[in-house]
Amino acid sequence: MYGRIKLFSGTGCPDLAEEISRLLEVPLSGRDIIQFPNENIFVRLHESVRGQDVFVIQTTSSPVNYNLMELLITLDTLKRASAGRITAVIPYLAYARSDKKDQPRVPITARLVADMITVAGADRYIVVDLHAGQIQGFFNIPGDALTAFPILSDYFKEKKLTNAVVVAADLGFAKKARNFAVELGLPIAFVEKRRVDVHTEALTLVGDVAGCDVIIVDDEVDTAGSMAQAVRLAKEEGAHDIYLCFSHAVLSGPAVDRLRSLPIREIVTTNTVPIPPEKRLPNMTVLSVAPLLAGVIRRVHEGRSVGELFTRYHGYS
Repeated sequence: MYGRIKLFSGTGCPDLAEEISRLLEVPLSGRDIIQFPNENIFVRLHESVRGQDVFVIQTTSSPVNYNLMELLITLDTLKRASAGRITAVIPYLAYARSDKKDQPRVPITARLVADMITVAGADRYIVVDLHAGQIQGFFNIPGDALTAFPILSDYFKEKKLTNAVVVAADLGFAKKARNFAVELGLPIAFVEKRRVDVHTEALTLVGDVAGCDVIIVDDEVDTAGSMAQAVRLAKEEGAHDIYLCFSHAVLSGPAVDRLRSLPIREIVTTNTVPIPPEKRLPNMTVLSVAPLLAGVIRRVHEGRSVGELFTRYHGYS
């Protein structure tokens, strides 16, 4: 048995870390994170962690490489301070799209990131909505790969949409979209698309959305190109109100302008990635994953089942 829960936060998602801390009634432990003029990062703990059960909360969204390096250095600091067990709590894992060699002479960066997290000192990991499930196998340590879609599906249940269709923005997301549709008791449709270099072309909509409200789902929105094409395609096929639903609001480059111009009723996402005020659109609803992460941290610390949190949901346990 390990000692008490110790919570540490990086600088990537301080508001989320504070909310998790309040829910667990465990204060965030003090630390100094300093970036020197030469861009080197220095981490110093304010208290002993010897033998304690430590959880480091750090998302790896923009600035991606800084946040990732800060996480690695914090893990190394805790390991060298003789923490009993170290769990990396990563609401959004960067580089997850680089999960296979899909062309000659390219890396599998998701595997490299998993190796670095392990070597730096993590004994366990907790992540939310990995881009691909097989990334779990890249880690040589145990962990919990969670999904925020029960939170998202609960939100849409309250809307009581009856004449609606769930649309998977990507065939690669079809299984999770199906689980989401089953949870809501709605039919499903799919956008078939072809990726050309860094651009994506939506081709056809497989399924009937004419006269229906549509919930377009995906795991993350980066530049919003795929979502924009999916929305236009759904409108061309006669969709009524359109909702966008995704876990990670990465929102790079032209994403906000693209989303602002789309004929959509509501954007529903989570706070796995901090969303600054200038990127929060009037029709955007941001749900918190803090209760989910706090519950999982508590169960991991107490050695209880994490899967029990999802047993009332179809396909999520």
